[in-house]
Amino acid sequence: MHTYTPRGVCSRAISVELDGDRVSHVEFAGGCDGNLKAVSKLVRGMAVDEVAALLEGNTCGRRTTSCADQLVRALRSAQAAE
Repeated sequence: MHTYTPRGVCSRAISVELDGDRVSHVEFAGGCDGNLKAVSKLVRGMAVDEVAALLEGNTCGRRTTSCADQLVRALRSAQAAE
């Protein structure tokens, strides 16, 4: 399990687990609980590059990032750590 500390969003931590290049588990601490649980379920089983293509650059309100965008950063960080 790899834990990433997001920046500029409400969630305090994103824990991710990869199986090769595929997402096997995602858990957010803090943030919009229902939405982030849904995002976690939707990306399970997807390749990291697929998730990045869908979510990278997504913004939240006037912020330049979002929890979804930070998830991509967490996944890339987990890949680099392997």
